[in-house]
Amino acid sequence: MYILIIAVIVIAAVVIFSVQNAVPVSVAFLTWKFGASLAVIVFLTFVIGIVVTVLFSLALRWRNAARRRTQKAESQKTRHNISPES
Repeated sequence: MYILIIAVIVIAAVVIFSVQNAVPVSVAFLTWKFGASLAVIVFLTFVIGIVVTVLFSLALRWRNAARRRTQKAESQKTRHNISPES
């Protein structure tokens, strides 16, 4: 629930900032140039940041899940190899 509240606050802040700063700007990166309002630039940057964060998060979750599966399989294999002492 807290994450949803924080997300709404961040989105509201981005929207307010974008509306108040709607002047045209030019962005240049290497040989690429892009001109648009600052609101569009801020919004696109925000969306790209969210996408990158989600992708990294999914990659880490996938890696941790694979690690857990491997550890579980090794643990079960070890349990089967140990014979009870009588």
